Amino acid sequence: MYTTRIGTSTPDSINIYGYDLCSEVIGHTGLADIVFLGAQGRLPTGNESKMLNALMVGIAEHGFTPSSLAARLTWLGAPEATQAAVAAGLLGAGSVYLGAMELTARTLQEALAAMDGGQDADPAVERTAAEILDRFAASGEKVPGFGHPTHRPRDPRTARFFELAEEWGFLGPHSRLLQAVHSEMERRRGKLITLNGAGTFGAVISDLGFSWRQVRTVVVAARAVGLVGHIAEEAARGTADSAAQSLFRHVEHHTDYRPQR
Repeated sequence: MYTTRIGTSTPDSINIYGYDLCSEVIGHTGLADIVFLGAQGRLPTGNESKMLNALMVGIAEHGFTPSSLAARLTWLGAPEATQAAVAAGLLGAGSVYLGAMELTARTLQEALAAMDGGQDADPAVERTAAEILDRFAASGEKVPGFGHPTHRPRDPRTARFFELAEEWGFLGPHSRLLQAVHSEMERRRGKLITLNGAGTFGAVISDLGFSWRQVRTVVVAARAVGLVGHIAEEAARGTADSAAQSLFRHVEHHTDYRPQR
């Protein structure tokens, strides 16, 4: 016997998570609401919907990135299979690109779960922030959520995410802990450090009630939407004039072949 809470159909109805798809969902919710519904088993409140939508919009598109280039190059080889291009663009969601949101969320959630004292007590938050930095320093690993090759010293998405989180009531313990980590990192290094949009995303979505295990699924859902534009642009130009074709030709014409024998 198989069980699921997700959905079922009859000849004249479709039910998802206990809601009638046609009368209660279609026309009443947005796509981000379905993401929330799948993760938390209920439709979001108005502010929850706005916050999740803002987070997903903020990471859906970032121009030419490894994921968008992978999608374009895959489309170049198989323009009849646009789903393959989208899939290719999502396969690189790892620790360097896109995965920092999950890693930040996990770091914050596990630290808060182990925290002694109140999560809103300044000394406890500051002590936990210092412990996080000490742990990463001892391991030699990079602290997720910090640094950016373009946005220095401040990532514009960070300020906007926190602004909306405060306005809509989601500037919670995860966000405050990340801000404390940021302050302590800048104090230790004696300079401005970028708290990037990926890290802020991980904190705010944690304050929205998402488990860190769900974060990367939300991330790839948002990025899949962004890849639609890249593939559409390639298709509009055609294979001969596409960005992927130009990239392929550039590499081909600027590669020095050096045989080993």
